[in-house]
Amino acid sequence: MRSVRAALFAPGNKERMLHKALESGADAVIFDLEDSVPIAAKVEARALVAQVIAGVAAAGAAGPRPAIWARVNGTATGLLADDLAAVARPGLDAVLLPKVERPAEVQAVAAVLDRREPAVGMTAGAVEIVLQIESALGVYACFDLVKASPRVAGVTIGTARDGDLQTDLGCAWSIEGPELLYARSKVLLDARAAGIVNPLDGVFSDLGDEEGLIKDSRLSARLGYVGRTVIHPRQIAPVRRAYAVPEEELAYYRRVVTEFEAGERAGTAAITVDGKMVDYAMYQRARRVLALADPDG
Repeated sequence: MRSVRAALFAPGNKERMLHKALESGADAVIFDLEDSVPIAAKVEARALVAQVIAGVAAAGAAGPRPAIWARVNGTATGLLADDLAAVARPGLDAVLLPKVERPAEVQAVAAVLDRREPAVGMTAGAVEIVLQIESALGVYACFDLVKASPRVAGVTIGTARDGDLQTDLGCAWSIEGPELLYARSKVLLDARAAGIVNPLDGVFSDLGDEEGLIKDSRLSARLGYVGRTVIHPRQIAPVRRAYAVPEEELAYYRRVVTEFEAGERAGTAAITVDGKMVDYAMYQRARRVLALADPDG
């Protein structure tokens, strides 16, 4: 999966918003068939999202574009099969599976994609699965969910104020974040342990509170998340800034790599940089931070 720092939701029944999302500068756009679409508009949204994805495919490699994800309706809704049949087509990069709680749900979606891809002329494994963890059971089972299929390439946790996860946990919500700290940390730990390199935090729902968005995102980044889902284009730039590694930190890690490699060539694997001890563990940390900061470098 390509590096994602800001993944923008767009309601699947709003054609103008779908097209504006593609032009927003987000790393990924999420064409939503689930919570932002009224029940009466589900069929219309499904057809519209399929049409826009087909248009993306027809445009080909005319220029850089965001990754295209589709958030389908969950297993319990009875809408999932028709959603997958509509959106799993050339142009789609990933299915965002919401409210997932059991490995069998992930495996069922993967099996549908296994059958669908050759039928529509796609390479096997082309469509990845991103899991949206939004319940106590989902948090508890996160590692098993991620390992349920090789198609699982990403995880995002639903941390929105008054969202499904907060409701299920019965906890409060605050900008300081202690109420959801364990859930955030557990999902992050399980995702990393399962090999996910770009776990994403959930949406920050107060569009008028940029300061809060940045504060919450910086907490999230300190925990180890690399980005988050967003609900408006104006959240993209603040999120990018909040998750970016500070330049002074990057400069330090560049010195760590340079000086450690020089020391290694001279026959030592333990040096000091800016008064801090550096051995192979710190060297690998420096390399990882630099790679995440510049995934294309």
